[in-house]
Amino acid sequence: MLILVRQISPFLTHPTFILTRVAPYPKRTHTCGELTPAHAGIHVTLTGWLLPERKVSKTMSFFPIKDSSGITQLVVRKGHVNAHLTSLSDLPLESTIAIEGVVLVRPEQSRRDEGTGQIEVQVNNFTLLNPAHRNMPFIPSDNQTLVNEDLRARYRYLDLRRTALADNIRKRSQVARIIRDTLHDDGFLEVETPLLLKSSPEGAREFLVPSRVGQSTAQHDGNDAPLFYALPQSPQQPKQLLICSGAVDKYFQIAKCFRDEDGRKDRQPEFTQIDLEMAFVSWGVDPKIFSTNTWRIGGHEVRAVIEKLVRRIWQEVEEITLPSSFRVISYNEAMARYGSDKPDTRFDLEIKDITPSLPIHAQASFEDLGDILEAIILRPSESSSFLPASEECNYENEPNVSRSVIADSNLLNWLCDNRSINLKLTGEEHALLNKTLGISSGDTLWLSRRRKIPEGGSTALGRIRTRISELAHARGDYVPHAVPHFLWVTEFPLFTRADPDKEFLAHGRWSSTHHPFTAPMWQDIEAMYAGRIDQVRGQHYDLVLNGVEIGGGSVRVHDAAMQEYIFSQVLQLSDSEKSSFDHLLHALKCGAPPHGGIALGFDRMMAILCKTPTIRDVIAFPKTGAGTDLLFRSPAAINEQVLNQYGIRPTRC
Repeated sequence: MLILVRQISPFLTHPTFILTRVAPYPKRTHTCGELTPAHAGIHVTLTGWLLPERKVSKTMSFFPIKDSSGITQLVVRKGHVNAHLTSLSDLPLESTIAIEGVVLVRPEQSRRDEGTGQIEVQVNNFTLLNPAHRNMPFIPSDNQTLVNEDLRARYRYLDLRRTALADNIRKRSQVARIIRDTLHDDGFLEVETPLLLKSSPEGAREFLVPSRVGQSTAQHDGNDAPLFYALPQSPQQPKQLLICSGAVDKYFQIAKCFRDEDGRKDRQPEFTQIDLEMAFVSWGVDPKIFSTNTWRIGGHEVRAVIEKLVRRIWQEVEEITLPSSFRVISYNEAMARYGSDKPDTRFDLEIKDITPSLPIHAQASFEDLGDILEAIILRPSESSSFLPASEECNYENEPNVSRSVIADSNLLNWLCDNRSINLKLTGEEHALLNKTLGISSGDTLWLSRRRKIPEGGSTALGRIRTRISELAHARGDYVPHAVPHFLWVTEFPLFTRADPDKEFLAHGRWSSTHHPFTAPMWQDIEAMYAGRIDQVRGQHYDLVLNGVEIGGGSVRVHDAAMQEYIFSQVLQLSDSEKSSFDHLLHALKCGAPPHGGIALGFDRMMAILCKTPTIRDVIAFPKTGAGTDLLFRSPAAINEQVLNQYGIRPTRC
């Protein structure tokens, strides 16, 4: 059966009618990406999308045909014998067709090594399956026209037809299979956890789902109250309860998670993580080897699993052999040397604490205030790739940062002239400082005064360091190493007051740097119970790749009394806030084993593997940077009649 499709073209005076086939059609024998010279001479049927014609002569044309596996070149000879093939030229681009023909080996001068570049198919017949609209918003196969992000998002089903995005989705599936195979081989069980849970104060804002279930019994202050589920920020509580049950020793899940956060380029309101939890993980390091072991916390078993998994992914997908173990540094070292808790270690530009090099009286002035003086020193002999970017770098939004370009004229007073540092040194003291630091004319110094004990995710000089590298890369002066730099960062402060994303819940109280179930380092338990909260380090570990955090996890608190103390005395949760965790506290009292886990950001990992700057390019149907969906037009308003069914009444201004 054929159906007439009416298409109105601005280039034609009258509408045109093209037939859509809704009846049996020739069965596909091969995909467009699999034919090789070994298939020469055989008759094939291919199905796919018709791409732009390239005319060789009046009687011969080339047409590419594309499906999800690749592209095959079609040869169409238009003579009186093949008159029916002439109408291929009249079809709209991106129409779906089925072609029948014979595989030929291309002439030697026309062969290409990639894909199906050594063969072509001479077409004998074709069937139009569905014509494309002549006025599509954009042509997916047109790589020359730049399409804006909103248009791509609105017509994502066309955007996904582009080869680059289709390849990303295929690679994502490949990596998911590797993850499942590797973890299954290691004895992990894949377990699905609920998506409809109760709201709890774990850190980020949650998405709430109204429910009619139990509405007749819901009361708040004597009045009927609407009831809500919360979508999980992560499967944290369910996976811990699985391990507490004893039914599962090693759990994993490729899990959907939800956070109601402000839009950012590397964030999505719904995202995917590779979620793991293991029973009987280690709890710290034997004191006999503590001083020589860079991983001085528990969770060695989790580290081993993740390093094995990541090595296999990079070997199979990128054909890159990673080291047998990844470098480990503490949070304090990361902040001191790189100014970031997720440092990019592909380039040097290390930060140096120059306070010990200052005269004694200057050191004392910093010590009294609990401050230090840090510097990034760029020398023409060592940092020539970064000096032009350093000159361009804007630091107006970093009030505690200053830049000094050293010349003969200021060689003996560059620090004294710095108003933000406000130090008085003699010429002799300055000369000694220059000698100690190796300062000479032509160098550039970035200086910043900060608190000695770091907090938060970055320092002022850390942000400058990142900015300089990004500018140098954009200028073409610096090309990052192709070999990925993996890094574990450990020994984070267990609690913080320096996370603005959590302040909406904390209201000036301490909040958990990771989450409230993270265990302290055993060496700092005494400090925690003594109230020295700022001195307590957590058994928390982040996996960083090229300056991007791709995963984080921890050893969990398995002692109910300790968990109760953290809730009540440290985080100062109210009774109603604590009630969200009653089931977890009870599970800990029922013989919960020591346990720990991790979650890897699947979307961020895939963006790195696919070499794209945005995670939207590795998600089939992503939200925009603002968190909206232009394709499905969500979020959307709900009419008042439906809201009433959930006991919700909109407020009116």
